[in-house]
Amino acid sequence: MAKTNAKANAKTGTQTKRNAFVPLIMDVAVPVGSYYLFRDGFGMSTVAALGWSSVLPAVRTGWSAVKDRTVNGLAALILFVNVVGLLLGFVAGDPRLMLAKDSGVSSVVGIGILVSVALGKPVMTAGMKPWLVKGDERREAAWARLESGSAGFRRFERVFSVVWGVVLLAECVVRVVGAYTVPVDTMVWLGTVIMIVAMVLGFLVSGALGAGPMAAMLERELKSEGQGCSDAVPVASGVAVAR
Repeated sequence: MAKTNAKANAKTGTQTKRNAFVPLIMDVAVPVGSYYLFRDGFGMSTVAALGWSSVLPAVRTGWSAVKDRTVNGLAALILFVNVVGLLLGFVAGDPRLMLAKDSGVSSVVGIGILVSVALGKPVMTAGMKPWLVKGDERREAAWARLESGSAGFRRFERVFSVVWGVVLLAECVVRVVGAYTVPVDTMVWLGTVIMIVAMVLGFLVSGALGAGPMAAMLERELKSEGQGCSDAVPVASGVAVAR
Protein backbone atom coordinates (compact mmCIF):
# COMPACT_ATOMS: atom_id res chain seq x y z
CA MET A 1 0.00 0.00 0.00
CA ALA A 2 2.79 2.40 0.96
CA LYS A 3 4.57 1.61 -2.29
CA THR A 4 1.39 2.30 -4.25
CA ASN A 5 0.88 5.63 -2.47
CA ALA A 6 4.49 6.60 -3.13
CA LYS A 7 4.04 5.89 -6.83
CA ALA A 8 0.78 7.87 -6.89
CA ASN A 9 2.42 10.83 -5.13
CA ALA A 10 5.37 10.74 -7.51
CA LYS A 11 3.02 10.67 -10.50
CA THR A 12 0.99 13.56 -9.07
CA GLY A 13 4.16 15.55 -8.43
CA THR A 14 5.34 15.00 -11.99
CA GLN A 15 1.97 16.09 -13.37
CA THR A 16 1.97 19.18 -11.13
CA LYS A 17 5.45 20.16 -12.29
CA ARG A 18 4.47 19.56 -15.89
CA ASN A 19 1.35 21.69 -15.48
CA ALA A 20 3.41 24.46 -13.89
CA PHE A 21 5.40 24.80 -17.12
CA VAL A 22 2.33 24.92 -19.39
CA PRO A 23 1.96 28.74 -19.17
CA LEU A 24 5.63 29.24 -20.06
CA ILE A 25 5.38 26.85 -23.00
CA MET A 26 2.11 28.25 -24.34
CA ASP A 27 2.73 31.94 -23.68
CA VAL A 28 6.48 32.24 -24.35
CA ALA A 29 8.11 29.19 -25.94
CA VAL A 30 5.50 28.55 -28.65
CA PRO A 31 5.17 32.19 -29.84
CA VAL A 32 8.93 32.81 -29.83
CA GLY A 33 9.69 29.45 -31.43
CA SER A 34 7.01 29.90 -34.09
CA TYR A 35 8.45 33.32 -34.96
CA TYR A 36 11.85 31.79 -35.81
CA LEU A 37 10.17 28.86 -37.56
CA PHE A 38 8.11 31.16 -39.77
CA ARG A 39 11.04 33.51 -40.47
CA ASP A 40 13.96 31.10 -40.88
CA GLY A 41 12.15 27.84 -41.65
CA PHE A 42 9.41 29.05 -43.97
CA GLY A 43 11.26 32.11 -45.29
CA MET A 44 8.60 34.63 -44.24
CA SER A 45 9.43 38.29 -43.79
CA THR A 46 10.00 39.58 -40.27
CA VAL A 47 6.66 41.38 -40.32
CA ALA A 48 4.75 38.29 -41.50
CA ALA A 49 6.51 36.03 -38.97
CA LEU A 50 5.69 38.41 -36.13
CA GLY A 51 2.09 38.62 -37.29
CA TRP A 52 1.52 34.86 -37.41
CA SER A 53 3.38 34.22 -34.15
CA SER A 54 1.09 36.76 -32.46
CA VAL A 55 -2.01 34.64 -33.08
CA LEU A 56 -1.66 32.35 -30.04
CA PRO A 57 -0.85 35.15 -27.52
CA ALA A 58 -3.79 37.15 -28.90
CA VAL A 59 -6.17 34.19 -28.56
CA ARG A 60 -4.99 33.32 -25.04
CA THR A 61 -5.16 36.95 -23.90
CA GLY A 62 -8.68 37.32 -25.29
CA TRP A 63 -9.82 33.95 -23.93
CA SER A 64 -8.61 34.69 -20.38
CA ALA A 65 -10.27 38.11 -20.52
CA VAL A 66 -13.60 36.58 -21.55
CA LYS A 67 -13.50 33.38 -19.48
CA ASP A 68 -11.81 34.50 -16.26
CA ARG A 69 -12.19 38.27 -16.60
CA THR A 70 -8.46 38.63 -16.05
CA VAL A 71 -5.51 39.48 -18.26
CA ASN A 72 -3.06 36.69 -19.06
CA GLY A 73 0.13 38.56 -18.14
CA LEU A 74 2.68 36.49 -20.07
CA ALA A 75 0.52 36.15 -23.19
CA ALA A 76 -0.30 39.86 -23.15
CA LEU A 77 3.37 40.78 -22.73
CA ILE A 78 4.46 38.61 -25.67
CA LEU A 79 1.61 40.01 -27.76
CA PHE A 80 2.70 43.55 -26.86
CA VAL A 81 6.30 42.74 -27.81
CA ASN A 82 5.16 41.34 -31.16
CA VAL A 83 3.03 44.40 -31.90
CA VAL A 84 5.97 46.70 -31.16
CA GLY A 85 8.15 44.47 -33.34
CA LEU A 86 5.61 44.77 -36.15
CA LEU A 87 5.68 48.56 -35.90
CA LEU A 88 9.48 48.65 -35.74
CA GLY A 89 9.62 46.23 -38.66
CA PHE A 90 8.64 49.05 -40.99
CA VAL A 91 11.76 50.97 -39.98
CA ALA A 92 14.53 50.32 -42.48
CA GLY A 93 17.47 51.95 -44.20
CA ASP A 94 20.02 53.14 -41.66
CA PRO A 95 22.08 50.15 -40.43
CA ARG A 96 22.67 51.82 -37.05
CA LEU A 97 18.96 52.40 -36.69
CA MET A 98 18.35 48.74 -37.48
CA LEU A 99 20.81 47.70 -34.74
CA ALA A 100 19.10 50.02 -32.28
CA LYS A 101 15.73 48.61 -33.33
CA ASP A 102 16.81 45.10 -32.33
CA SER A 103 17.21 46.25 -28.73
CA GLY A 104 13.63 47.52 -28.66
CA VAL A 105 12.31 44.08 -27.66
CA SER A 106 14.38 44.14 -24.46
CA SER A 107 13.04 47.55 -23.50
CA VAL A 108 9.44 46.52 -24.15
CA VAL A 109 9.79 43.33 -22.10
CA GLY A 110 11.57 45.24 -19.32
CA ILE A 111 8.85 47.87 -19.17
CA GLY A 112 6.16 45.20 -19.25
CA ILE A 113 7.77 43.39 -16.30
CA LEU A 114 8.04 46.59 -14.25
CA VAL A 115 4.42 47.48 -15.02
CA SER A 116 3.32 44.02 -13.88
CA VAL A 117 5.13 44.60 -10.56
CA ALA A 118 3.42 47.97 -10.16
CA LEU A 119 0.07 46.24 -10.74
CA GLY A 120 0.89 43.66 -8.05
CA LYS A 121 1.17 40.72 -10.47
CA PRO A 122 4.87 40.21 -11.27
CA VAL A 123 4.99 38.14 -14.44
CA MET A 124 8.43 36.65 -13.80
CA THR A 125 6.93 34.55 -10.99
CA ALA A 126 5.57 32.14 -13.61
CA GLY A 127 9.12 31.33 -14.70
CA MET A 128 10.65 31.18 -11.21
CA LYS A 129 7.98 29.35 -9.21
CA PRO A 130 8.30 25.89 -10.90
CA TRP A 131 11.99 25.78 -9.97
CA LEU A 132 11.22 26.42 -6.29
CA VAL A 133 8.04 24.34 -6.00
CA LYS A 134 9.51 21.42 -8.03
CA GLY A 135 6.09 19.90 -8.67
CA ASP A 136 5.72 18.91 -5.01
CA GLU A 137 2.29 19.34 -3.37
CA ARG A 138 3.77 20.22 0.04
CA ARG A 139 5.98 22.88 -1.49
CA GLU A 140 3.00 24.20 -3.48
CA ALA A 141 0.98 24.48 -0.25
CA ALA A 142 3.90 26.13 1.57
CA TRP A 143 4.22 28.63 -1.30
CA ALA A 144 0.50 29.45 -1.04
CA ARG A 145 0.77 30.01 2.73
CA LEU A 146 3.76 32.31 2.36
CA GLU A 147 2.28 34.24 -0.53
CA SER A 148 -0.92 34.89 1.39
CA GLY A 149 0.61 35.49 4.82
CA SER A 150 4.14 36.82 4.38
CA ALA A 151 4.79 40.39 3.23
CA GLY A 152 8.50 39.58 3.05
CA PHE A 153 7.92 36.68 0.69
CA ARG A 154 5.81 38.86 -1.61
CA ARG A 155 8.48 41.55 -1.47
CA PHE A 156 11.17 39.13 -2.62
CA GLU A 157 8.78 38.01 -5.37
CA ARG A 158 8.51 41.59 -6.58
CA VAL A 159 12.27 42.12 -6.30
CA PHE A 160 12.88 39.10 -8.56
CA SER A 161 10.80 40.66 -11.34
CA VAL A 162 12.17 44.18 -10.75
CA VAL A 163 15.73 42.92 -11.22
CA TRP A 164 14.83 41.40 -14.58
CA GLY A 165 12.97 44.52 -15.66
CA VAL A 166 15.92 46.75 -14.80
CA VAL A 167 18.47 44.39 -16.39
CA LEU A 168 16.55 44.27 -19.66
CA LEU A 169 16.13 48.04 -19.76
CA ALA A 170 19.85 48.48 -19.03
CA GLU A 171 20.68 46.03 -21.82
CA CYS A 172 18.56 48.08 -24.20
CA VAL A 173 20.33 51.33 -23.25
CA VAL A 174 23.80 49.78 -23.64
CA ARG A 175 22.95 48.30 -27.05
CA VAL A 176 21.41 51.56 -28.31
CA VAL A 177 24.49 53.52 -27.21
CA GLY A 178 26.69 50.89 -28.85
CA ALA A 179 24.67 51.03 -32.06
CA TYR A 180 25.59 54.72 -32.49
CA THR A 181 29.13 54.73 -31.06
CA VAL A 182 30.68 51.36 -32.03
CA PRO A 183 31.49 50.35 -35.64
CA VAL A 184 28.54 48.52 -37.20
CA ASP A 185 30.54 45.36 -37.99
CA THR A 186 31.67 45.17 -34.35
CA MET A 187 28.24 45.85 -32.92
CA VAL A 188 26.68 43.01 -34.94
CA TRP A 189 28.45 40.42 -32.75
CA LEU A 190 28.91 42.63 -29.68
CA GLY A 191 25.12 42.96 -29.37
CA THR A 192 24.86 39.22 -28.79
CA VAL A 193 27.64 39.35 -26.18
CA ILE A 194 25.84 42.16 -24.36
CA MET A 195 22.62 40.14 -24.35
CA ILE A 196 24.37 37.05 -22.92
CA VAL A 197 26.08 39.12 -20.21
CA ALA A 198 22.74 40.70 -19.32
CA MET A 199 21.07 37.28 -19.02
CA VAL A 200 23.85 35.93 -16.77
CA LEU A 201 23.70 39.08 -14.64
CA GLY A 202 19.93 38.79 -14.40
CA PHE A 203 20.11 35.19 -13.22
CA LEU A 204 22.80 35.94 -10.62
CA VAL A 205 21.29 39.12 -9.17
CA SER A 206 17.65 37.96 -9.23
CA GLY A 207 18.73 34.72 -7.58
CA ALA A 208 20.65 36.47 -4.83
CA LEU A 209 18.05 39.14 -4.12
CA GLY A 210 14.82 37.29 -4.89
CA ALA A 211 14.75 33.57 -5.59
CA GLY A 212 17.42 32.68 -3.02
CA PRO A 213 15.71 34.25 0.00
CA MET A 214 12.35 32.88 -1.20
CA ALA A 215 13.82 29.38 -1.38
CA ALA A 216 15.12 29.74 2.18
CA MET A 217 11.72 30.89 3.43
CA LEU A 218 10.06 28.02 1.59
CA GLU A 219 12.33 25.46 3.26
CA ARG A 220 11.64 26.91 6.70
CA GLU A 221 7.93 26.86 6.01
CA LEU A 222 8.15 23.22 4.97
CA LYS A 223 9.88 22.31 8.23
CA SER A 224 7.28 24.11 10.30
CA GLU A 225 4.33 23.12 8.04
CA GLY A 226 2.88 26.56 8.61
CA GLN A 227 2.79 26.32 12.43
CA GLY A 228 4.96 28.36 14.71
CA CYS A 229 7.12 29.60 11.89
CA SER A 230 9.54 32.40 12.74
CA ASP A 231 9.09 35.82 11.16
CA ALA A 232 12.77 36.01 10.26
CA VAL A 233 14.68 34.10 7.66
CA PRO A 234 18.49 33.82 7.56
CA VAL A 235 19.93 34.46 4.14
CA ALA A 236 23.36 33.72 2.76
CA SER A 237 24.91 36.78 4.37
CA GLY A 238 23.71 35.67 7.79
CA VAL A 239 21.43 38.67 8.17
CA ALA A 240 17.86 37.86 9.20
CA VAL A 241 15.20 39.00 6.77
CA ALA A 242 11.85 39.79 8.31
CA ARG A 243 8.64 38.56 6.80
